[in-house]
Amino acid sequence: MPAALAPATCAGYGGTMEPIDELRLLIARHAGSAQAPPTASGIRAISVDAPTELAHHVMEPIFAVVAQGAKRAVLGDQVFEYGAGQYLVVSVDLPIAGHVFQASPDEPYLAVGLTLKPTAITSLLLEMAGSDQATTEPAGFGVSNAPAELLEPVIRMLRLLDRPRDAAVLAPMLEREILWRLLNGEQGAMVRQIGLADSRLSQISRAIRWIRAHHAKPVRIEALAEMVAMSASSFHRHFRAVTTMSPLQYQKLIRLQAARTRLLAESEDIAAVGFSVGYDSPSQFSREYSRLFGAPPGRDAARLRTAARVATEGRLQSAP
Repeated sequence: MPAALAPATCAGYGGTMEPIDELRLLIARHAGSAQAPPTASGIRAISVDAPTELAHHVMEPIFAVVAQGAKRAVLGDQVFEYGAGQYLVVSVDLPIAGHVFQASPDEPYLAVGLTLKPTAITSLLLEMAGSDQATTEPAGFGVSNAPAELLEPVIRMLRLLDRPRDAAVLAPMLEREILWRLLNGEQGAMVRQIGLADSRLSQISRAIRWIRAHHAKPVRIEALAEMVAMSASSFHRHFRAVTTMSPLQYQKLIRLQAARTRLLAESEDIAAVGFSVGYDSPSQFSREYSRLFGAPPGRDAARLRTAARVATEGRLQSAP
């Protein structure tokens, strides 16, 4: 546990308690054995009681704190691990492959996440006139140890889940406090860039949103660079700095994730699915799909559907 996590008096639990310990109790209480839906304030409590398989998904801008257990995320050719007492910030939409690798029924993986809203960050930046501006190029994913002054407003936000009447008034204030702590913390440069409309990160984010919305279309680096008012070479350099990959590699991951979702939801012709996400060659689609997911499209989709059916049947059998 980071040394910065000093004991604190935690109302409702009778005495002095480490912030990370109260965080565990609150997450376990509000998440149960599954992911609870996000509240109106965008906060989500998560509990996982066993290691999970590697899952591919697009992670949107978020701040999250881990209270127990550990998770691993793969972004391009980089691997990030984060566990109890650490927080992560994701500043743009990133195609992540991640899994919980440290969890058990006795000590589940416990985390809490908060959606990062550019407008909320911008309003705080207007009050930070004269503050130091980062000179380094912020990445799109960062992990740091969580200091007590950041954990405390997160804890107070979770306490509000028991008091919805108070939450309507106090949650926005606590969200601002959390964002303020982030802006003044180790990942502050990245968070600051989210709120600046003319920042490099915001420019790359606009290009990323276009790629996600038009992933089946061919990508022209020059056209994307022109769209965000950058030179082609500068755009390519900044895109890789933020996402750890090239625009074409990013598009390929988005295409393959979209294809997997479609195959899982519908029993379609595999070649047709590949064509729908932008592949002209069925063999290339199958080859790249197998490389990413470890099995050809048809076999992978059948395995996923079987696993989903078994999980559904298990939940029905255990229901009261």
